[in-house]
Amino acid sequence: MKTFILFLIPVALLGVVIALFVLTGGAGLNAKPAAPIESIDFERTEMHEGTIALTIRNTGPDPLSLGYIAIRDLVATYTAKPSGPIPRMGTAIITIAYPWVRGEAYDIVLFTANAIPFSTTIGAAAETLPVSAITMLSFTLIGLYVGVLPVFLGIFWLPALRKLGPNAFTWLMALTIGLLIFLGIDAVAEAFEKQGGLGSPFQGPGLIGIGGIGAFMLLDALSKRRSLAKDDEASTNERIALRISMGIGLHNLGEGLAIGSAFMLGEANLGMFFVIGFILQNITEGLGIIAPLVKQKPSVKYLAGLGLLGGGPAIVGTWLGGLVAIPAMSVFFLALGAGAVLEVAFEIGKFIAKKSSALPFTIFSGVLSGMALLYVTGILIK
Repeated sequence: MKTFILFLIPVALLGVVIALFVLTGGAGLNAKPAAPIESIDFERTEMHEGTIALTIRNTGPDPLSLGYIAIRDLVATYTAKPSGPIPRMGTAIITIAYPWVRGEAYDIVLFTANAIPFSTTIGAAAETLPVSAITMLSFTLIGLYVGVLPVFLGIFWLPALRKLGPNAFTWLMALTIGLLIFLGIDAVAEAFEKQGGLGSPFQGPGLIGIGGIGAFMLLDALSKRRSLAKDDEASTNERIALRISMGIGLHNLGEGLAIGSAFMLGEANLGMFFVIGFILQNITEGLGIIAPLVKQKPSVKYLAGLGLLGGGPAIVGTWLGGLVAIPAMSVFFLALGAGAVLEVAFEIGKFIAKKSSALPFTIFSGVLSGMALLYVTGILIK
């Protein structure tokens, strides 16, 4: 009890200092900004016949009141739900009555009550898909095409890979490292690109750090805890395959978010482009999952579990991307996937260094080949 009180004293004194600062109006300065500090994030756009619905979030320090909205420099009528000032970090749905035309681009400028403008652009107008059982089924099928089926197709290479010699096995493990490193770098880059659109309260770089470093350290802690047990080589390889599958699964969750958002926003062509590219790319992920199992004879049930763990999250991602589409969530999951795959790459590297006697060039060529393979397939996506 005494220890608790000693910890509580500085906290209580801190409260007194803050209260004193507030009561004296900022140490007597009473400083006020020359212009209101306002900030808005456009989180979602939905388009239905004759209307455009914008979901916005107030990321400024004070409550925010709306003024008027202009589309193509013409004032448009709108309704806001809820009406009235939007509290800090609060959201509102702005429904604009406007006869938009499919395929055309629109610049929308929202003015606050203080006449501060915030703009968003609709690249190509298209009807937003309704939330229904058919839509959910479509997202599920997209997730299957993007994540589950390609990963399983990659797993089917296992019988052929069993004929490889020791050096070829090491090269294959190095190839897996290259795949994972490329996926991690790509996810980090995409996360930083997306965080640029977040409001300052979300602290995008910090959010990326929490997701990426948190995932890396969690998997590393689990690995060290597991390493205390004396596993044989087969168990170690199965554990590595499981962690590769987990890391790839987290990465595919982020991919699913991007695809679900593209389809829900009516960007069907972009979504189809993504799907075809991801199908080709994710076959290599299945290859990475089975690489540690070349010397084992895992059961079909075990392989099926790895495939679902690696590819299944893509289905969940398409659901979340289509139905929720919160930008901060996308950034966090991308960072989470990046940290996971990079940690697994680190663990495989330690495994190779400990178990393999292959020449350094074998490892170098494997890592580089893995990265180059995803670079080539990524050309179809970017």
